[in-house]
Order: sequence, then C-alpha cells, then structure tokens
Amino acid sequence: MKRIILFTATNLAIVAVLALLASLLGVDRWLTAQGINWTFLLVFSLLIGFGGAFISLAISKWMAIHAYRIRVIRQPGDSTERWLYDTVRDLSQRAGIGMPDVGIYDSPETNAFATGARRNNALVAVSTGLLNNMRAPEVEGVLAHEVAHVANGDMVTMTLLQGVLNTFVVFLSRVLGFVIDAALRRGDSRGGLGIGYFVGSFVAQILLGFLAMLIVMAYSRRREFRADAMGAQLAGKADMLSALRRLKLIMENRGVIDDRAASLSAMKISNKTGYLFASHPPLEKRIEALERARI
Repeated sequence: MKRIILFTATNLAIVAVLALLASLLGVDRWLTAQGINWTFLLVFSLLIGFGGAFISLAISKWMAIHAYRIRVIRQPGDSTERWLYDTVRDLSQRAGIGMPDVGIYDSPETNAFATGARRNNALVAVSTGLLNNMRAPEVEGVLAHEVAHVANGDMVTMTLLQGVLNTFVVFLSRVLGFVIDAALRRGDSRGGLGIGYFVGSFVAQILLGFLAMLIVMAYSRRREFRADAMGAQLAGKADMLSALRRLKLIMENRGVIDDRAASLSAMKISNKTGYLFASHPPLEKRIEALERARI
C-alpha cells in the first residue's frame, strides 16, 4: 500500500511541478500560441516516462530468470541448496520481509542480485561462481546485502526515480524541439512540424537522457552503501566486510562480470566501477565506509 501511495503521489507531484514550471516560464502560453496542446504533451510524457519504467519493474523477475537461466529452488536438492535456501529465509525474517524466491545461475562471475516489483515477492539469485569462490560466511554477507536491497525497496525506488527523470526528459526534449523548429522556420507560414523539431527533440533527448543517467547512477552508488550497512546488521559486520574484501580480491585478479541482462546490473553485489557512470562505488570505498560504521 505504501508503494501505491508513493507512486500516486510521485505522479501528481511530477504533473504539478511541470505545470508550474511551464506556467512560470510562459511555456504553456507559447505552446498554445503555436497550436500545441501542452496538457496532452504533459500527460503523454508522464505515461511514457513512468510506463516504460514500471513495465520493466513488473517483468524484472521473469526477465532475470530467463536471461540468466536461473534455476529457482522449489525443493532443495542437496546440502548447498538447503543451506542457501535456509540462509535467505533466516535473513528475510530478520529484515521483516516475505521469503524471496531463491535461485542459482551458471556463471563464472562471483556475484548475486535481487529483483522484483514487491518486497514480499522478490528474487535473490546467486552465481555458481560466487558459491565456488567464497566461504559460507562470505556468501551469507552477500545474501544479506541482497536481502537489504529488497527490504529497503530499492527496486521500486530506482524505478520511481527513473520514471521521474524519464518524464522530464520526454517533456523537455519535445519542448526544445518545438523551440528549435520555430526558430528555424521563422517567417515560414506552413503548418505542421519541420525537420528542426525532429532533429532538435532527438538530440535533446539524448543529452537530457545522458544527464538523467548520471543522476540515477549517483543515487545507485549511495544505495549500495546503505545496503552494505543493513547487510552488516543482518549477517554481522565481520561477514559483510569479509564478503566485500573477497570481492575486491577477486575483481583485482580479473574477476568477470556477466552482462546478459544489463538492466539488472545495479542490483548486483558488485559491478564494473568507475566514477560518473558506475552503478556501484569502488569496493575499497565501500569497505572503508563499513569499517567506520558503528554497527
């Protein structure tokens, strides 16, 4: 229910902010004078912006299972699967969420991720590489990190942020396209949209989308620190630190990243790092932050 309220409030806030900006800047009057229904444009932007983001979230579990060929554990078949299933169940109970589906996918990467549209109907998946390259306490630290993502509602929050930014990108790129087209066709009385609109809105959408991606990645990096901290509360600080240190060692020795479903990369325990375009902070910074944390 909280997520529904948040979604509704966010939609209303976006409409209100864009309408206010359009009014203050005189954009609404200018668009109307050009024969453009700016209210329709605003609603269209909202539907496109949030529609794509929420469709992606709604099918995220299905997409992950099929992209990575995840074998969901319905009935544990051996001691490893039993331990994995029981550990996720215990961590979920401590976090106060419903038991996620637990799955394993064949991959050399040492990684795990969480996805799903709801906190009580999520998926936590681990790679065979993680199970082979980490000790049990380290695997538990990784699982605690992923359960923390679910408990914090990170999948929904990331979707809301992406939807907000998508809405602004779609709306502003179209407005800039209209402005560019009007400037190029000054004195031309012919109706309809010219090449200036299509080229202008296309370029503006690329540039604005680029800026939006920087914002999403910056939020994603902050979210990783919070998941580390909660993971330490669930599994113990020592296990969480041990997991991060092991990941750092593996990545320094040319650890691989499986990018079969790039849209899920932000929900993994580890990913390619850099700066502005990275969904995860450098592992050394995560280790330092967790060492300083009072948990």
